[in-house]
Amino acid sequence: MNIKKRIISIISETEKGKYSNIALNEYFKANPLSAKERGFITEVFYGVIRNKIFLDTMIDKRVTVIKKDWLRQLLRISIYQITFMDSDEAGVVWEGAELAKRKFSNPLGKFVNGVLRSYLRDKEKEIENLRDEHKLNILYSYPKWFYKKMESEYGKDCENVLKSLKKIPYLSVRVNTLKYSTEEFEKLLEAEHINIMKKIDTVYYIDSGIVIYFKEFKEGKIIAQDGSSYLAVKLLDPKPGERVLDTCSAPGSKTVLIGELMKNQGEILALDIYPHKLKLIENNAKKMGIDIITAVKMDAVKVKEQGKKFDKILVDAPCSGYGVIRKKPEALYNKDMNNVNELSALQYNILDSASKVLKDDGELVYSTCTITKEENTDNIAKFLENNPDFESVKVEIPSNVKGEYDDFNGFLINYKEEVLDNFYIIKLRKKKN
Repeated sequence: MNIKKRIISIISETEKGKYSNIALNEYFKANPLSAKERGFITEVFYGVIRNKIFLDTMIDKRVTVIKKDWLRQLLRISIYQITFMDSDEAGVVWEGAELAKRKFSNPLGKFVNGVLRSYLRDKEKEIENLRDEHKLNILYSYPKWFYKKMESEYGKDCENVLKSLKKIPYLSVRVNTLKYSTEEFEKLLEAEHINIMKKIDTVYYIDSGIVIYFKEFKEGKIIAQDGSSYLAVKLLDPKPGERVLDTCSAPGSKTVLIGELMKNQGEILALDIYPHKLKLIENNAKKMGIDIITAVKMDAVKVKEQGKKFDKILVDAPCSGYGVIRKKPEALYNKDMNNVNELSALQYNILDSASKVLKDDGELVYSTCTITKEENTDNIAKFLENNPDFESVKVEIPSNVKGEYDDFNGFLINYKEEVLDNFYIIKLRKKKN
């Protein structure tokens, strides 16, 4: 099958609601491809999703209506290649026209040829006009409401934020020190000629995704995890023998890290609202060699109703996900400010409920993988005002992780960070009576 036909089929899956990473991984598992083919498909697939608003604007300026979704996907792919890749532009136009002709008819082949040639003539001017007209939301493919929000929050740094969130992410994996050592892992990378792009303690950003097919991955010696989520757990600082609560734990990558830092000694209660996700937590725990985790179906908002008290609590709250759109770019197009406000209210309720089961002098980490004030600083301001028996604790962030502290000692890994996910982390302590 032609490689662009493959990409069209995967994009179509995401537009029906499937997560981009799941759609791509499922396709690769079901279809044997060379490394070069996988690399090209990955770049174009994610590139089209990241730049969908720009691509559709360029198409719609030249076409009144496109009745066949397949044709729109072909035009998106072709215009993406012409604009963002070092491609043979004439070759891209020719291939697009040929694919349309073979699938449909000669007239539709000529139609695609005409649209792409028109864009090719006007490309530089189109981009220049978008900048001159201050239409950065179209140039960088953001919904207008989101662009306006970033503009209001970041001012002159808004464009840097927009560009940052569109960068291609690196794969990151964490070494499970209960089964493996960083020295062993680095020797493996050296033997496989894989380069380390950045390192945060036991988390490695590397320039090849092939490690997920290694036996070390299957054996639980390494696990996929971003440095930001790693830091949320590390800053919680769970100790061997403690009782720890993970309020929103599926699929369990943070939960098993808690168990690792506790040296598999103590007790971890891992909650999730969906029964099928509990199995993910249990499977991850088994794979990583952690047996102190109990996965329980429970709405985290109701955790205050159970009787146990905890030494440490992680509230990695469900959020809008705008800090991880490098990895899940489709998240930009299926939420709006109403969702942000709804999620902010949910996050506060989970945080408030969890705080009721924290021991005196116990510590709680609240984190999100998003960048909106409503879900981060505003929630903390409200919580501290309503709970004077809590205080914030300034967390120490590694010097090679960029971001900013807010007024409450919370740290936002933001657009200044080139590699890690954008992430908000704050540590709260319950005062002794």
